[in-house]
Amino acid sequence: MKYMMFICHEPEQLEEAVAQVGKDDGAWLNEMVGRGVRLDGNALRPPNEATTVRVRGGSPLLTDGPFAESKEAIAGFDIIDCADLDEAIEIAIRHPCASVGSIELRPFWQ
Repeated sequence: MKYMMFICHEPEQLEEAVAQVGKDDGAWLNEMVGRGVRLDGNALRPPNEATTVRVRGGSPLLTDGPFAESKEAIAGFDIIDCADLDEAIEIAIRHPCASVGSIELRPFWQ
């Protein structure tokens, strides 16, 4: 089953999250690629660089920044392919940013 891992943290945790990934030195990434469970992933630019798109009454409405005010922002993502939720949780627990922010796991529609 495929899962999207949203790597989230509060904006003031950005430096700490980057440092945590640096401490990991690619070990998590190398292991997950080696196991064949990580399909894709990347870091995202900060929320203040986002554009939110809505269509209302047939007209596009564009807003700078994120749609919702939130303490946490999505900082990156990984797409993983696991046997089950237990394996996805095991992978998320070991992600270097889990100790700084949070990891949200969402299964893909089958």
